[in-house]
Amino acid sequence: MVQLYIMGGIYFVLGIFHFTHTGFYRPLMPKFLPAHDSLIYWSGIAEIVLGLGVLFPITRNNALLGIIVMLVVFLIVHVNMLLPENRLGMSLWILMLRIPIQFVLMYWAYSNLTNPLF
Repeated sequence: MVQLYIMGGIYFVLGIFHFTHTGFYRPLMPKFLPAHDSLIYWSGIAEIVLGLGVLFPITRNNALLGIIVMLVVFLIVHVNMLLPENRLGMSLWILMLRIPIQFVLMYWAYSNLTNPLF
């Protein structure tokens, strides 16, 4: 149960950061996506809602599935940053490390489902 509070807290805090540190997220946004600020705010709302949803048994499974879907969508950003022109001066190995971390986070959410799909 403690890990669910940790997970929920992490997503909640990161969601808040989308509003308080919007400038941090702007350069990370792929150029081919429109309305960067709107997408940053909507993803922040999603993280806040899903983080809170993890905390309550009635919404937990839907929130965990939502987190998995959200992390799959966020892979677009991580893969886009592997392109040389999108690295923002970050080391390639750090950018590559982010991708398996996404899958670990997806597994963490999946492992907490009460009725896993697979």
